[in-house]
Amino acid sequence: MNNLKNLIRNVPDFPKEGIGFKDITTLLKNPDGFKESVRQMWEPFKDDGVQKIAGIESRGFIFGAAMAYEHGIGFIPFRKPGKLPAETVSESYELEYGTDSVEMHIDAVQKGERVLIVDDLLATGGTAAACCNLVEKLGGVVVGLSLLIELSFIPGREKLGGRKINVLIDYDSE
Repeated sequence: MNNLKNLIRNVPDFPKEGIGFKDITTLLKNPDGFKESVRQMWEPFKDDGVQKIAGIESRGFIFGAAMAYEHGIGFIPFRKPGKLPAETVSESYELEYGTDSVEMHIDAVQKGERVLIVDDLLATGGTAAACCNLVEKLGGVVVGLSLLIELSFIPGREKLGGRKINVLIDYDSE
């Protein structure tokens, strides 16, 4: 699989006019493409002592859970507020107009555990930065972030500081 980008469908004007939505369902239904994307998302972190993979709701669950299963390590879900059943810790972040939050269980990460954060898309960086903060609040160590797609024309990477970031597919314009 040389070019995973060819497996991503662009849906114009979704969810609103002027947005080109990057639909990953076309990659997911291709067994070779899905397998290769999971492999490539793990590869740069294989020697970093990752102990848990944390996936960002919802498509980060797909890639993160597959990676955790493949490598025999635990999986942590980051969820929207009110979706997790036990005690949680929360982090808010800025949106274009307003704020949002992300949560994880308070017992998801132990002090010193090495966590890889996984999602399908990096755009503004707000959600990813909030997830990094949550892991660190609980005493975990963020070894990096692995993302299928980056919209590099949006400065989201800046919010992640000098963290190790792996991106498989870059879009430098809408």
